[in-house]
Amino acid sequence: MKPVTTLRLLKSITLGTVLALGVTSVANADDVNLKTMIPGVPQIDAEAYVLIDYNSGKVLAEMNADARRNPASLTKMMTSYVIGQAIKAGKITPTDVVTIGKDAWATGNPEFKGSSLMFLKPGDRVPVSELNRGIILQSGNDACVAMADYVAGSQDAFVGLMNNYVKALGLQNTQFKTVHGLDADGQFSSARDMALIGQALIRDVPDEYATYHEKEFTFNKIRQVNRNGLLWDTSLNVDGIKTGHTDAAGYNLVASATEGQMRLISAVLGGHTYKGRETESKKLLTWGFRFFETVSPLKAGKEFASEPVWFGDADRVELGVDKDVFLTIPRGRMKDLKASYVLTTPEIHAPLTKNQVVGSINFQLDGKTIDQRPLVVLNEVKEGGFVGRLIDYIKLMFHHWFG
Repeated sequence: MKPVTTLRLLKSITLGTVLALGVTSVANADDVNLKTMIPGVPQIDAEAYVLIDYNSGKVLAEMNADARRNPASLTKMMTSYVIGQAIKAGKITPTDVVTIGKDAWATGNPEFKGSSLMFLKPGDRVPVSELNRGIILQSGNDACVAMADYVAGSQDAFVGLMNNYVKALGLQNTQFKTVHGLDADGQFSSARDMALIGQALIRDVPDEYATYHEKEFTFNKIRQVNRNGLLWDTSLNVDGIKTGHTDAAGYNLVASATEGQMRLISAVLGGHTYKGRETESKKLLTWGFRFFETVSPLKAGKEFASEPVWFGDADRVELGVDKDVFLTIPRGRMKDLKASYVLTTPEIHAPLTKNQVVGSINFQLDGKTIDQRPLVVLNEVKEGGFVGRLIDYIKLMFHHWFG
């Protein structure tokens, strides 16, 4: 492949990008990258964790991120995702009224004893919007059962939907057996997968995600507060997501916060205390915001470069990206980021369709390629007429002969 980098291109694209390639959980807290002044990841008191940039998807820190663990009530993130998708598709509405069955009654279900509840009773008629809040804010296991029955007809069918979304989202270490997250044989997830479920909630069902920042909910005169204590932390702009705890799982917390256009998602699993999961999550989020930034150097549909086209009804074609590009870079390094592109063939021949891939854009920092995006055609180029194609054939023949 032939690199095609012009002086104009390199001057105009000074971007910035990802990583600090050595910044993962293997770094010690006192390690310092002198070029970017990024210290190593803080020591995190938990069995597993991951920190990702929501927009770019880049992993900034991780430890045992793919280890399979009991998810506990983090399971309810997927329960909520399925409900959000059902509402988005028009299969149910927030104003639908659900009649509560006996399988959602804590008194009739010993496995619910001592667990988080909305305190529903058989025969209660409760709107979907309130049951949804009971799941998200009160972590109500009974509300999960009531909504599973309403959305899918049974808990088993709803679990099937949950696992279908596991496959659709490409999660590699997750399998659900319950709609609420109480420990069950064969049920597991990982820090990475839970962070990705959080990312999907924010991206795919934003109306559903909006509930996660609410701090309390009262049902039947019983007031319960959101268990995510970081919502009250004024040093971070946390707007979600979910806590979970069982004896087998330990203390879990998936949290998301924003700072400017940057959003980070942390997942801390197997924490050792109720408040500790918040402290450790705050360490990760604060470290990420302090030393990294998210930039969007290229926008979908905007010309990045242009190239000659042979045998077409136009002489040149505009090239760019079909999706906005987000990159996570060490804070303050934007001015050092460069970009170049490589075509997959020596020449571009018509016809060309919109978004057809013709090469790749390479982002470099400190002389290293740190990220890559497909280079696509921005506008269709049809095949030219006979005379035009004949002229191009002759021109191209001379071009090959004489360079």
